[in-house]
Amino acid sequence: MKLKYQLIHQDKNTSARYGKIIFTDKNGNTQEYETPMFMPVGTQATVKTLSPEQVAATHPGIILANTYHLWQRPGAEIVTKAGGLHQFMNWHSPILTDSGGYQVFSLARNKKKDITEEGVHFKSELNGASLFLTPEKSIQIQNLLDSDIAMSFDECPPASADHTYLKNSIERTLRWAERGKNIHANKNQNLFGIVQGGPYKDLRRFSAEQTVAMDFDGYAIGGVANDDECKDDMYKAIEFSEPYLPKDKLRYLMGVGEPVDLIEGVARGVDIFDCVSPTRLARHGNALISGIRLAESGEPKEKRINLKNACFAEDFTPLEETCDCYACQHYTKAYIHHLMKCGETFGATLLSIHNIRFLIRLTEQMRDAIKADEFKKFKDEFIGV
Repeated sequence: MKLKYQLIHQDKNTSARYGKIIFTDKNGNTQEYETPMFMPVGTQATVKTLSPEQVAATHPGIILANTYHLWQRPGAEIVTKAGGLHQFMNWHSPILTDSGGYQVFSLARNKKKDITEEGVHFKSELNGASLFLTPEKSIQIQNLLDSDIAMSFDECPPASADHTYLKNSIERTLRWAERGKNIHANKNQNLFGIVQGGPYKDLRRFSAEQTVAMDFDGYAIGGVANDDECKDDMYKAIEFSEPYLPKDKLRYLMGVGEPVDLIEGVARGVDIFDCVSPTRLARHGNALISGIRLAESGEPKEKRINLKNACFAEDFTPLEETCDCYACQHYTKAYIHHLMKCGETFGATLLSIHNIRFLIRLTEQMRDAIKADEFKKFKDEFIGV
């Protein structure tokens, strides 16, 4: 489905934007979704521990699937034979596929890799097999998967990379983006470009201007989800990229899912986000709740509770009184504590439902604040300023 972004209102005191994504299929039928938006991640064509119906009940817009992992298993050709990714995973709302670039550059067994102008040679983390992924191959896989949004193949340099390395990396990523765009052949699929540049103002501007000149359907801000990157660098990356991105195109901050980071990203003009953290936290017994906690650095982070803790054994209240998710409406902390202590997967399912819905509710609240020109007040109250 082809997409169009419609900017409806910008907050008077920040760069926060309220808008709509309008998808139109080949028959002229449309689907509309509001932004800001959080997108759940279904790495292996499934959101972990949840059925499509359970995901849908959290009221998401777009969900993600992972190009690299689906290339490895079951293979893009099998997904094509199944009728495409929507049919294969029984999901009939929009799907975004990443390029596989982040996985190539981040998976533990892929530390030894050979980055060339043609692409990247690396080892499979599954069986050690030699693999070679190029910009063309990434786009061809995504064309076969038939997602609604495909991402350009880019290099994901470490947060520690210096200015010289990043400049060379950006120039290569730009050449890769052009090669991918030239081979993109799925007319019903949208293709996004990715802006890189670390925390450097000049490099972010250069990357953004050159990427926008290629006229993609939307734009992502990349290089902000590295484990060793500080929040200040993340916020700088957004601030240094945003002025050079078109007002009438969708803006996507990749791999970011902490509540405070969603709020800070929206304040700087970001529209959509994704992250695996809601379901990952859930599998370890954690539930997101309103408010923040401070990290050792003093930076605000999401507030959470761990349902494995003994203090919840006789707590017969929901995870959050104000939450409308299935888990909070039907189950107590005591029951979820019991499930987690027994190793029952239903506990992770309930926590995943809650955590995803928590972040989606947060974006719904941000939309209301933007429309009322009260986003700064909302941000300050959430963070506790």
